[in-house]
Amino acid sequence: MTKATLLAGSLVLATSCAAAPPAKQAASSTPDAPVAVSPVTTAPTKGPEPVKPTGDAINVRKVRWTKAKPVSKGKKIQLVWSSGVAPCTVLHKVKVKETTKKVTITLYEGTAPKARNVSCIMIAVEKTTTVKLKRALGKRKIVDGAKT
Repeated sequence: MTKATLLAGSLVLATSCAAAPPAKQAASSTPDAPVAVSPVTTAPTKGPEPVKPTGDAINVRKVRWTKAKPVSKGKKIQLVWSSGVAPCTVLHKVKVKETTKKVTITLYEGTAPKARNVSCIMIAVEKTTTVKLKRALGKRKIVDGAKT
């Protein structure tokens, strides 16, 4: 027997042993007998992570929000956006500029000072914050200040 034949035979044997599907391994000997199935578990769905401005971030930049919803009879606006994980990405401040026709809200994010020597995973998380208005929104338009 040659080395190539021996190697090929070993490879076929190794892959065929691992290729059996789990359902066949757990199958019952009778066709009508119940088969135990593991429940599928998923992480609980929760809403966006509530955050407040830190005011001390470095490398600050404007960030676009994805949703703005009036709450508290239009006296507050709840914002939602996608962001990185803290402390690598934190809400620095929220700027609100009100006129008679529109309310411009700008989010500013940066890095927390304590994150200088920290490794952060690169995933997006949904965050939310709520801002107070000087007067109720009424018919004014909500504008994202990071888009201007």
